[in-house]
This record gives sequence, structure tokens and C-alpha cells, in this order.
Amino acid sequence: MFYVIMLVLPISALVARRLPVGEVIKMALAWLAIFLLLYFVVVAWQEAMGVGAGMRGFLGL
Repeated sequence: MFYVIMLVLPISALVARRLPVGEVIKMALAWLAIFLLLYFVVVAWQEAMGVGAGMRGFLGL
């Protein structure tokens, strides 16, 4: 239930601002790309330093 509330609040704020759907999708994809890029940078750094699960943890192997 907590996760549903966490999604409803920002979505309702976006609906209240009446932003075009295309802009919202573009912004969401940009944020997703930023977080994925940072995630892979951290994983690459962990593999280079020999700590963490690396890509094995990401892939579930």
C-alpha cells in the first residue's frame, strides 16, 4: 500500500499541473536514463575495485 501512495502523490501533482502527456513521458525517460547511467557507473566502479556483486548481482546469477 505504501508503494501505491508513493506513486499516486507525484502522479496527482503532475495531473494537477496539466502537463502534456508527451512531455511527462519524455521527462520520465530522461530520469530513468540518468538513474540507469549512474547505476552502471557504480557497478563498473565496484567491479574495478573488486567489491560488491557487480553485474552478477544485477543479472541474478
